[in-house]
Amino acid sequence: MCGIVGYIGMRDAFPILIQGLKRLEYRGYDSAGVALISNKGEMNVYKEKGKVSNLEELVTSRNTKGTIGIAHTRWATHGEPSSVNAHPHLSESGRLALVHNGIIENYASIKEYLKGKGYHFKSSTDTEVLVQLIEFVQQRFNLDLGMAVLYSLRRVVGAYAIAVLDREHPEEIICARKSSPLVVGIGDDQQEFFLASDALPIVGYTKHIVYLNDEEVAVIRRGENISVRNLANSHDVVAPDVHDVDFDLNKLEKGGYPHYMLKEIFEQPRCISDCMRGRLLLNDHKIVLSAINLHRDQLLAAQRFIIVACGTSWHAGLIGKQMIEKWCKVPVEVEYASEFRYRYPVINKGDIVIAISQSGETADTLAAFNLAKENGALCFGIVNSVGSSIARASDTGVYIHVGPEIGVASTKAFTGQVTVLTLFALALGHEKGTLSQKDYEEHIDELARIPKKIEKILEQNDHIRDIARTLTYARNTLYMGRGMNYPVALEGALKLKEISYIHAEGYPAAEMKHGPIALVDENMPVVFVATHHRLYKKIISNIQEVIARNGRIIAVVTQGDTDVKDLASFVIEIPETLETLVPLLSVIPLQLIAYHVAVVKGLNVDMPRNLAKSVTVE
Repeated sequence: MCGIVGYIGMRDAFPILIQGLKRLEYRGYDSAGVALISNKGEMNVYKEKGKVSNLEELVTSRNTKGTIGIAHTRWATHGEPSSVNAHPHLSESGRLALVHNGIIENYASIKEYLKGKGYHFKSSTDTEVLVQLIEFVQQRFNLDLGMAVLYSLRRVVGAYAIAVLDREHPEEIICARKSSPLVVGIGDDQQEFFLASDALPIVGYTKHIVYLNDEEVAVIRRGENISVRNLANSHDVVAPDVHDVDFDLNKLEKGGYPHYMLKEIFEQPRCISDCMRGRLLLNDHKIVLSAINLHRDQLLAAQRFIIVACGTSWHAGLIGKQMIEKWCKVPVEVEYASEFRYRYPVINKGDIVIAISQSGETADTLAAFNLAKENGALCFGIVNSVGSSIARASDTGVYIHVGPEIGVASTKAFTGQVTVLTLFALALGHEKGTLSQKDYEEHIDELARIPKKIEKILEQNDHIRDIARTLTYARNTLYMGRGMNYPVALEGALKLKEISYIHAEGYPAAEMKHGPIALVDENMPVVFVATHHRLYKKIISNIQEVIARNGRIIAVVTQGDTDVKDLASFVIEIPETLETLVPLLSVIPLQLIAYHVAVVKGLNVDMPRNLAKSVTVE
């Protein structure tokens, strides 16, 4: 949620900032703004409710000339979406401009204090309070902007990523972070710098990235090294670690697809292959994960695994639980990270805590991870974004390597996470001797076939689109699954909710009699994930219970199925696979159903209302 872009260099800043904001639109936002220091030393701020294109239209023919600026997309927390509440915010004198991601929890007390000192506030935001505080500290103690920011942030409680401009010093940008991501890109010969919430807006300008750490304040000036200080030790300058990051610009474009979400659904065969490359050695019938090699003794000795995640990643964790317990014979708990951190969890030294997050910046998951580390657990990260906060906080882990995911509703990240969890559980079970060599090799062979089998499902896109039309006018939908397909039912329901705004709930099919069946009537579509595995006959019984109450059945079945086909109104067939691997296939039709329902309803598929791609605040 929210996005920051900044630039200082020799080029015209505004086009770079606008392009950066457009690349951050996937994060979710409701307003946008930009602050530029002109070549004449004027601070020009432009803000607009709605899309970045609205801001771009507003600024057309205005004074945008200048080689330094900051920009922002806002997702409302304090104060309604409006041009007044949009960032950047100006200080009382108009000298300072600030953009901010996060929440200042003690803003109200600071605001009352500053009002007593004669400061006035135009917006309802906590961010305006912060920029006024920085100016107050700067003027009262006669400090340069960098030190004023540092001392001000010592008085702040909350999470933040900020960038600040001072019109009297147009050669520098001050930035800082705590529990919200911020990266700095270094241009050639340090004559220009780029600032952003993540690396995507910087792609194409530089491959040299500095990831700011929590409670660090950085001063960025043309032609100089980045100067970084820590809030706790303001006297010592920290040498930042510069990382080389290589992004493919083509992966950021839609590539002829009407939406990023559809492109990312169709990318899954390649993404899963990329995820397994160098890890699944088919010729040797072997899985190699450096995380297991480096921490073999701790992983083999573990008496408990705890998976912490949110949303789609939590659903992947439920699948991982079943695989780890089946193949490794170790109990696994799957926790919502948002609840785990607040319920006094019992974490023992030697526990393995696995954090799953596409962005690697999910605030609740990161906080749960840090709590686990404080209690002596081994922290294992499964993330997509290289260099993200969770990746850097991990003792070890595995990247899913599915490439940038722009659509807010996660698709390829989910299958990437499930693939990594499968590789991990198979490799660890093999090391422990709790998984037979026959099962190990059989799963390796079948994993290698999964990308081609997904391609076969994607060939049914037109058929699935036609089925999806029947859901367009539904107000409620139930998703049912058993065993490995229960988390898939949860994920299918979440996808439909996220982008079509149809209320949907996922359940274990056996639980239907314990409440949900009361909802079933002729107007209630029920989606069953009913592949031909161990619980197949039981789920047929559940289907018959819905039919007896006039419910409409849409079923995902194994290719060649006849029993369910005779009962359901609509059927989508998927290739046969091993029971443990079926989620990698059965989820694909559910992703496509949600997508096509949203398209038919004319909704914004890639940026659904009220949602953000990266949830960096509670």
